[in-house]
Amino acid sequence: MNAKSIRRLARVVIPLAILIWLVPWLALFFVVCGILDLARHKRFDPALIAKYFSGNGLLTWLLSPVNLFFDLISKRNHYRMQLSEFPDEERAEIEGMLKVFDTRRDEILADLQGRMDGKRRGMVFYRWYDQPADLSIPEFNRDFKYVKTIGVSIFNGQEKTSLHFGPLRLTIRLLYNLTTRQSDEIFIEANGEKHYWHDDPLYIFDDTIQHRSVNGEDGLRACVFVDVLRPSAFTRFQNGAVKVCNVLLSGVNRVFYKNWDMIGTKPAGSSEPGAS
Repeated sequence: MNAKSIRRLARVVIPLAILIWLVPWLALFFVVCGILDLARHKRFDPALIAKYFSGNGLLTWLLSPVNLFFDLISKRNHYRMQLSEFPDEERAEIEGMLKVFDTRRDEILADLQGRMDGKRRGMVFYRWYDQPADLSIPEFNRDFKYVKTIGVSIFNGQEKTSLHFGPLRLTIRLLYNLTTRQSDEIFIEANGEKHYWHDDPLYIFDDTIQHRSVNGEDGLRACVFVDVLRPSAFTRFQNGAVKVCNVLLSGVNRVFYKNWDMIGTKPAGSSEPGAS
């Protein structure tokens, strides 16, 4: 364990020790939930533990009781899912949404390239926790029952994220690569396993698992990212929880994506690439 990892652990161990002394039952509750949550990973090492409990996984740990509750009310799944595992109605909604990207791929890519303007990483939201954001794609300006967030992330050449954790397991993350190239240097890595986009442009996974995205080539990499409700018998309750999240998180998506450039919002019907 290096000095940085030791400092990270110290930052959480010392406050936790104080909390255990003051409110032992509450501290024990969060420790147990965190261990159960972290146990979903295949591999454990000091760096993973340090990042989860004191690094960029800290919010995921604090939300672990909520995430474990969503596990209880959702269909059991591993960290990976296939589209065929979704119920028919939900799968049809997902496929319809992806068809829009297939049909308008060239138009969308040209538009987003124009908005990038030399930025390292760009991101656009068409929907954010069930609310319209960028209105430039009319097909997304409607109500969805299962699809809750729709966006596109863009990497310029030789760009990558660090290993990180998503915070919330109310939904599951669907990624769809729009710029597939025959290269092993363009991939997503989750739970220690790499998925190469040239093998399959679609990748569905639990993003509270530690993961990273890499574009090791010089060209642009554009990837649709979508949050959809986890299959459950409690869809109405899940949608209510999404509304609560929208209120609580409204305006703070820049906090979650502080290392990204938000590349603007276009009015509905605008056809000028790069308009904001």
